Amino acid sequence: MDPALWAELESWAQDELRSVNGQIEYLLKQAVAKRKGGAGAQATPAKTSSSR
Repeated sequence: MDPALWAELESWAQDELRSVNGQIEYLLKQAVAKRKGGAGAQATPAKTSSSR
C-alpha cells in the first residue's frame, strides 16, 4: 500500500478511535452497502478534518 495513503488512513482511524484495520473494514462496509443501495450507506458518516 502507498505509504502516504496508509498515513492518511492511520490519521483518520485515530480521529475515529479505530485501528487502521477497523477503519478499512468500516470504509469497505460502507462502500459495499452503497454499491448495493442498502441502508448501511446512510450510516453515521466518518468525521473529516479540514486540515487534510
